[in-house]
Amino acid sequence: MPLDFILYLVLGALAGGFINGFAGTGTAIFSLGFFLLVLDPLPAVGLAALMAVMSGIQGLVEVRAEIRQNIPLIQRFLFPGVIGVPIGVALLGLVDASLLRLLVAVMLIVFGGYFGFRSRLPKITSVRPAADVAVGFVGGVLGGLASLSGMLPTLWLAMRPWPKAQTRALLQSYNFVLLGMTIVLLVFRGAYNKTTLTAILIAIPVGLLAAQLGIRVFRRVSDDQFRRLLILLCLLLGVGLLVRQLIFE
Repeated sequence: MPLDFILYLVLGALAGGFINGFAGTGTAIFSLGFFLLVLDPLPAVGLAALMAVMSGIQGLVEVRAEIRQNIPLIQRFLFPGVIGVPIGVALLGLVDASLLRLLVAVMLIVFGGYFGFRSRLPKITSVRPAADVAVGFVGGVLGGLASLSGMLPTLWLAMRPWPKAQTRALLQSYNFVLLGMTIVLLVFRGAYNKTTLTAILIAIPVGLLAAQLGIRVFRRVSDDQFRRLLILLCLLLGVGLLVRQLIFE
């Protein structure tokens, strides 16, 4: 087994696992840049999705109390997202997914760059169920269309001045379910071949350990620090998405 094969899988697992442990989202963007260096696109996406779900189990345990307390709120995002995924898949032949990724990347970079370094964070304090439903639905469509299910919810929730555990519970639950749906679709598309299974044996244990480190950092930051880091994460996600699109697509 080539050394670079192992090295890039480990680096991708460390990056993706840590960010999932900290924020409950962003695994694919941070890991795919490494995975795509040694795997074909379909197995690479399959590995990233599986790692996000596996490491996400730890995150769900971390905020299990907040999940129980916020089930109606989570459902407001999740059910529209589940409906949106197959719609996004159906649109694959009609929409230029590459252009869509570039537009989302620019949006995230502008948002994260503008708000991430300001002294005052953006705050949306009013209850907006219709907006939550719309964000959940569009996130699902983007997930099916361009593997970007977590992007819009991350941006939206970064502007809500909620306790970090509540925000984390929403993001983690949403991504866990939608990525689970993605894995099922990828199974039928043949993403999990012999090479992918070998990569799984290398990357998943590393990703799980890295997620534990991310969870430890999550525990140490305050609510406001978590919101600021989430906004900066939007910036990093945008840059990562832009680099991935320009180099690997």
